[in-house]
Amino acid sequence: MNVKEEIHAQIAGALVGAKFPIRTPEELLAAFPAGAATRCKAGDVEMTAGEAVTLLKPEDFPFTSPGQVADTILSRAGM
Repeated sequence: MNVKEEIHAQIAGALVGAKFPIRTPEELLAAFPAGAATRCKAGDVEMTAGEAVTLLKPEDFPFTSPGQVADTILSRAGM
């Protein structure tokens, strides 16, 4: 598994129990197990949920699945 796939799996996995749709950045942060402090790390890449949410734009919402959140964050991060 490469770094992008690993980070994707960590983000999606952290949100597996979340209630969707998620309509706001605040709802998204609340959905992560440790809130904004939830951390994903693979290889040299490390980010917190708080950092990841800053990459999102209002038009990215609502999210309907963990995979969609992970795809969007990675896209915005240029991965």
